[in-house]
Amino acid sequence: MPEISVLDSTISYVELGHGAPFVFLHGNPTSSYLWRNVLPGIGGEVRCLAPDLIGMGSSGKPDIAYTFADHARYLDAWFEAMGLDEVVLVGHDWGGALAFDWAARHPGRVRGLAVMETIVRPMTWADFPDSARPRYETLRGAGTGETKVLDENFFIEFALRATVLKGLGDDDLDVYRKPYPTRESRRPLLAWPRAMPIEGEPADVIARIEAYDRWLAGSGEVPKLLLTFDGSAETLMIGAEMADWCAQNIAGLEIENCGPARHAAPEDRPEAIATAISSWADRHGLRGSVPALARTA
Repeated sequence: MPEISVLDSTISYVELGHGAPFVFLHGNPTSSYLWRNVLPGIGGEVRCLAPDLIGMGSSGKPDIAYTFADHARYLDAWFEAMGLDEVVLVGHDWGGALAFDWAARHPGRVRGLAVMETIVRPMTWADFPDSARPRYETLRGAGTGETKVLDENFFIEFALRATVLKGLGDDDLDVYRKPYPTRESRRPLLAWPRAMPIEGEPADVIARIEAYDRWLAGSGEVPKLLLTFDGSAETLMIGAEMADWCAQNIAGLEIENCGPARHAAPEDRPEAIATAISSWADRHGLRGSVPALARTA
């Protein structure tokens, strides 16, 4: 797996194919491995790139807080180090939020945006099923979050298993588990639930989301795709109500259902996801050779 120096660390990434750059961003607690069965199905003149976010997967583990702003900063540096421009962004979970954020801050460098199971707007507790609120309060709480994530490895040993409808094999789970053998190595996983934009906190994340929501509402010239899935409110972030909000508030949006899945949808429906992205890309002429630009950081 290649890696490239960024800031004071390194980012590892998967690369497949040649042509227009399509960048696939994962969320918590996964890695580029999430896309292993999606990328081969994209095909055509596409250069698929899937980085491991900083502190996750095979990327470096610098001594930082792993805030949303930290992830955005290292991701910015990765885009520059790779010389990427005219990109199509594909994001899942926090990877979708990072894709929205990058697009809003680099509007002239984005050709298209496809997301699934991600954070589309600031949230309130009413957006969560009743069963989810105590869990999030525990994860966000001082001390209780450390116990669940750092000591019990909650996201790998419990949450990841529960968010795959078809189940996750031991070999695949081992890949996701490998980057987090120690308490300290799991700190990036703990930072994510504490970044979830709920009831106005944290304010810096809310501000970023409000900024990308403004861009999403006013960028009808950029094709966008929201992939939805069949499942319950307990297992999906984007159900019918949130999809309706997206349809009303995101310009240039198409919505396509990809069948039954839980939150880690690329594990459950990789072929359907690849087909939907490929068809959408063809409709909007997003494939083809777009050379990477040589840029200086």
